[in-house]
Amino acid sequence: MEYTILVADDDQAIRDGIEIYLKNEGYRVVKAADGQEALDVLSNEDVHLVIMDVMMPNLDGIAATYKIREEMNIPIIMLSAKVEETDKILGLSMGADDYIGKPFHPLELLARVKSQLRRFMTFGTYEQKASNEIVVDGLTLNPDTKQLFVEDEEVNLTPIEFKITQLLMENAGRVFSIDAIYERVWKEPAYNADNIVAVHIRKIREKIEVNPKNPKYVKVVWGVGYKIDKL
Repeated sequence: MEYTILVADDDQAIRDGIEIYLKNEGYRVVKAADGQEALDVLSNEDVHLVIMDVMMPNLDGIAATYKIREEMNIPIIMLSAKVEETDKILGLSMGADDYIGKPFHPLELLARVKSQLRRFMTFGTYEQKASNEIVVDGLTLNPDTKQLFVEDEEVNLTPIEFKITQLLMENAGRVFSIDAIYERVWKEPAYNADNIVAVHIRKIREKIEVNPKNPKYVKVVWGVGYKIDKL
């Protein structure tokens, strides 16, 4: 799915700079120079997230956010050179989901964008959200789209790796023996399945763990089998 992000800021250099970083991450970008223009863009574009500056002509970011919230529930990240706590509280109370003070590091903004999109896909109202999406700690698995996200990053699994991960996540906290994993995933009686399952578990760990030798997610229970712990 390609996400469209609206960048609303009266400073063209800031708009263009943010656009470069967002496009490098694969996002589609639309832009506005003030709050009213932002509302006009939203009425004509399918936007998934808004980056909104506070101080803008014609209609400021606070007023624009308030108007957006009357109609839409998309994530809004507010930007402002005013970093006093009262300003942050005002922005959030008007409906912003996050607030970043200027100047900011572009990588921090990208991290906030990814976090808000993942949060909204999990708990929000996008039509693409799966009602049976499985979330365990930092793992989010979508059985319909066959996607797995570790924190905010998508991980590409083979069909067998996905089925094993889905089995363990759907039954978080439960230990499955090697034979049980094989029989449920391969749909046939287990015979000399130890090496086959162990190899797939190793590959899953290499893709989802920061340190596969000290795994955070896929745990071994020696002499019994494997599990993914509940929160």
